[in-house]
Amino acid sequence: MPILNFGSLNIDHVYRVDTFVQPGETKHTKSYMMNSGGKGLNQSIAAARAGSQVFHAGIAGRDGGFLVEKLRETGVDTSLMKPSTEVSGHAIIEVADSGQNRILLYGGTNQMLTEAYIDQTLEAFGAEGLVLLQNETNLIGEIIEKAAARGLKVALNAAPYSNEVKSFPINLLDWLIVNEVEGAGIAGGEADESLLQRLVELYPQAGILLTLGSRGAQCARNGHFASIGSCRVQAVDTTAAGDTFSGYFLYGVLHGLSLADTLRLATAASALCVQRPGAADSIPTMAEVKQALSEGALSVPEVCEW
Repeated sequence: MPILNFGSLNIDHVYRVDTFVQPGETKHTKSYMMNSGGKGLNQSIAAARAGSQVFHAGIAGRDGGFLVEKLRETGVDTSLMKPSTEVSGHAIIEVADSGQNRILLYGGTNQMLTEAYIDQTLEAFGAEGLVLLQNETNLIGEIIEKAAARGLKVALNAAPYSNEVKSFPINLLDWLIVNEVEGAGIAGGEADESLLQRLVELYPQAGILLTLGSRGAQCARNGHFASIGSCRVQAVDTTAAGDTFSGYFLYGVLHGLSLADTLRLATAASALCVQRPGAADSIPTMAEVKQALSEGALSVPEVCEW
């Protein structure tokens, strides 16, 4: 089943630091890199490297030609994209020696989708497949409604979280993908052990994927629950870990894998990702994931199901 990703494209400006800069502090960085990024681009590449057929939709700015080329290099179909003379989205990323990151986003052309373009793109995509969204573009609610009306499956990664997410027609989703911050924002209350259950009660028709960073992930679908821990690895850069998990997870559910096998695959892929610097360039291929698993380079935790 093909994936149509109305996804963001960002130019990532990555600064390596020993620790995150504090309010009022000025510090020297240890290094600087400019990378291809954006949750949309990362998830398209992750899904394609997993083996899915992926069409990326969106608007590339005048400075974003290399972002489109990066998508093409990884097998993503960019024929539905549009160019613009405006500036692309970009991100300012701090990566600390701990491997953790902090990110500031500027929307740029990611915020310039129109309903006419959405209609045209959905018509060209066809009547079968999954539409993937992240909260880095505009008109998210409209895309969900239009895609669902055409009988397409829809998955939303509600990141980064904003109060606007609550206004989206989440009840129309097939998959809601969130971390603890995003999940708690949607469900209300604290990000405690009941968070997954509260999300299921709010949106019983949707599959829920709740990622927990270094503590693994949980998911629920049609009354079936599953959870997994994370692989024990030395993290170098966690920037695209969640996007890698999402791309491989969607590959699994769209290709008929069980929830347990899907979680194992996505966990292994994200474990390889965090051991490499960068965003899109850190996402592994399916061949690399299978090789790491066959050679015992990764120890994937057991899945708990109930």
